Order: sequence, then structure tokens, then C-alpha cells
Amino acid sequence: MDTNPLALLKLSLLWILVDASVMNSLSANDSFSLEPTAPWRPCNESRLQWEVEVCGEDFKKEMDHIKLQYWCNLTHFISEYYRFTQCTEVKSKMVHCYWPNPLVESYIIRIHKHFFSNCTNRQVVYVDPPDKTLTVLILVPVFLTLAMIALVVWCSKRSDILA
Repeated sequence: MDTNPLALLKLSLLWILVDASVMNSLSANDSFSLEPTAPWRPCNESRLQWEVEVCGEDFKKEMDHIKLQYWCNLTHFISEYYRFTQCTEVKSKMVHCYWPNPLVESYIIRIHKHFFSNCTNRQVVYVDPPDKTLTVLILVPVFLTLAMIALVVWCSKRSDILA
């Protein structure tokens, strides 16, 4: 049998199997509903601003219970921060806004500036490796490249013996 028709037969069988498995995985609950969905409502940004402020005030109260020296250590306030982000997400959806959105992001940035502005890491100073290490790191790939070129040339000259 020719390889092209055999390949087409294999692809056809594979397509049928994939299609059958996809159709079997769909249930009656996954079918499309013809019932009307809830009407689309626009994002109420003024209410969202107020709701996010409420989340921020709760976060500020929770952060007051954490010592200032621990504000840069995420393990000390991770649960408070998680509640804050969950609150902003729930409030966004409650007023029919997507999350994250520019309004919430700007508020979160203000929170970060207020609480975490002094938490920058010290800059790491990178130092060159010692000269001996640097020499080895440069010369090993150069010699490997030359060896591979020599091997290819040698094998191409001996093609009559190797064939």
C-alpha cells in the first residue's frame, strides 16, 4: 500500500476517534441554553471606588496589628493581603466590573506605596569570576568547536571508506 493513502487513513481514523471522544465528553448539562441570560449591566465605577476603599480600610486595620518591622516580610501578612485582594475581586464583580481593572489596580498601587515603599531589596553587585575560571569558560567551547570542525572535515575526506 502506498504511504500517502496509508497516512490519510491513519489521520482519518485519528480524527474520528478524537471527534467521538469529544462528543462523548459533552453531556446534556453542557449543551447550549436557549433561555435568556441576565441583562448586561455597565460597571458602576463610583460605587466600585467606594467599595475598594472599604477593602482598603479593612486592610489598613489588619496591618495595624502587624509590627512595622514585619511589613516587608510577606509571611507575616500574607493572609491579610489575600483577604484584601479577594475583597477587591468580590466587590468588583458585585458592581459588575471586571477584575483587575484600572481603578482597582491604581488603588492597589497606592496601598503598596503606603505600606511597602521601604521594602526594596538591596541591589546585588555582580562580580566577574576569577581569571582562571573565565579562561576555562572561554577556551572549552572554542576547543570543542575546533574539534568538531576537524572531525567533520576528517569524516568528509574518508567518505569512501565509511560508506
